[in-house]
Parts: sequence; C-alpha cells; structure tokens
Amino acid sequence: MTPSVNLTRYLVEKERGQGAITAQLRLLIEVVARACKRISLAVNKGALGDVLGAAGSDNVQGEAQKKLDLIANDVLLEANEWGGHLAAMASEEMDTVFPVSERYPRGEYLLLFDPLDGSSNIDVDVTIGTIFSVLQLPENAGEVREEHFLQAGARQVAAGYCVYGPQTQLVLTVGQGVAVFTLDREQGSFVLTQNNVQIPPSTSEFSINMSNLRHWAPPVKRYIDECLQGKDGPRGRDFNMRWVGSMVADVHRILMRGGVFLYPWDQREPNKPGKLRLLYEANPMSFLVEQAGGAATNGKQRILDITPTSLHERCSVILGSREEVELLQRYHAESA
Repeated sequence: MTPSVNLTRYLVEKERGQGAITAQLRLLIEVVARACKRISLAVNKGALGDVLGAAGSDNVQGEAQKKLDLIANDVLLEANEWGGHLAAMASEEMDTVFPVSERYPRGEYLLLFDPLDGSSNIDVDVTIGTIFSVLQLPENAGEVREEHFLQAGARQVAAGYCVYGPQTQLVLTVGQGVAVFTLDREQGSFVLTQNNVQIPPSTSEFSINMSNLRHWAPPVKRYIDECLQGKDGPRGRDFNMRWVGSMVADVHRILMRGGVFLYPWDQREPNKPGKLRLLYEANPMSFLVEQAGGAATNGKQRILDITPTSLHERCSVILGSREEVELLQRYHAESA
C-alpha cells in the first residue's frame, strides 16, 4: 500500500529534492493551509457558530460584507503576521496593504487573498472558498507600499485556493503543475489526492451567468449563441451550462473535468474592465489553470501578462479548456 503524502511532505520534497521552493515559501504555504482549516471549521458550523448573515459594513469596493468575510480575513492576517515569512499582505476586504509589524521578522514574500470567495452563497450553504497568491518582495524595497504588489501575474511564485464543499480541498501550484489535497479531519492534515492535474483541451461545457446576456459584448454573445445552437449550429455538438456563482466552485469543476469559465466585461458599468479582481481572483486562478494545461485571457491578452495599476483593479476573465479560450480570443480579435 502506497503511504499517503501530506502537504508538509509534498512541500519538503519540493524544497529539498527539487529546489522548487524556499524554506520561507514552504512555511508560508503551510500557514495558509492551517488558516484555511480554521476557516473551514467556521464555515461548517454555520448558524451554530453565529457566523451567518451580514456584518453591517462594506468593503473598499462598496460591497456588503458578510460576517464570515471578516472572520476569514482576520484568521489569515493573524496566522501569517508573526511567522517571519512575510513582508506584507493585501486582501480584497481591506482598503490598503497590511505590513508585518516591526515586532516580528520581515520575510521576502507578499501574500494576497480573497478570504471568502462566493459570499452571496454563504447563507444558503453553497460551496465557497479562499483564494491566495504569493509574490516576491522586490529587492531593496525598503518600506512596503502598494506599488510592490502591482506585479504581473506571471511573477507569482505560488497560488492556490481552498474549496469548502462536501470535502475541504486545497488546490496548489508552485509553478510545477497543480496538486490537490483533501482535508483528512481524523488526521488533521491535508493529504495529496491528485497530482499533475490536467484540464482537457476541448470541452462541451461553459460556465457563465446567463442573466447578463443582454449586457455582453458581441464576441461573448456570439460564442454563447453558437454553444446554445448545439449540434445543429456551427459548433456541431451540444453544450451544457453550469453556474454556481462562486468562482472557486466553478473553476474547481473546470480543473477537475474541463470547461470554460466566463465573467466578461458588460455594458452596465462600461468604464470598468470587468467584475473580478485581478490580484485576488484572476491572477491566482489563471496561474493554476495554465499550470494545468489550460489558458486564461481577458479577451485581448493573457491575464498573467497584465501589469496592474491599482490594488483592487478589476478585469474580464475567460479561462479553462485551451481550445475554447483560444476561440473566444479569436472572436474578440475579429470583433475589434
């Protein structure tokens, strides 16, 4: 019987045997994983833990915060502040960066996170998750400022998410493929259950909020219309639509079995390039998808090549099975 490989052993082998990560990065990922276990417990308690409902406050984007949004944010801050592996953190729920206190050693990494993705699903017991991204602090940075976080996604050294569903699973990349770990509550550890995840290049499944159809740009309307025509249309096959409303859940499904996820620009807010946050959602998910053989674009360019201009910048997101993403990008180019 093959012995199980837990997250710590997996990371130690990446550090010691392959030189893929540093000791600081290994520690950082382990601490994030422990924080996700605490968040998972709070999510599982639900009403029993008095964690459901609105917090009575708004985040920097003007969105109403849930109690669990703030709980998850605090858990991640407290877990990572004192370990000596970080210089600063940034969160979708905070206005600006959170530098590590001078009381603690300063590490060489920057941590960005969406503490609880899919907040609208919290109170109805639908799958939600935590997304995180790790960047390296530029050399000779001095005092950490927002500009140090404004790095293209291609410069991420690690990214992942924890999905709180029927099982709690941690999906991780350190730039050498994608691994999936399942939380074994009896052991209290994340155990490797799938390695070298690969997204099928072709798919017959798309994930989009169809209620916004009338607001989309012509290339997206064209693509979805062709999918809906099924085997009698230009695609020559029937498509299924799936939409959870939590990016974590929708992308997790695509990583496991293929598909294409779209959260495109729409004309309701024409001056905004999209709805999802580049640093906290689009970049880490795009890194994971590319490491699994998929592709990710905003319709015009590879998402990981976008240089951010602000901490809470938004972008259009199209990611998943490579052939569908490339088709969508071609439709955007033809429309332009």
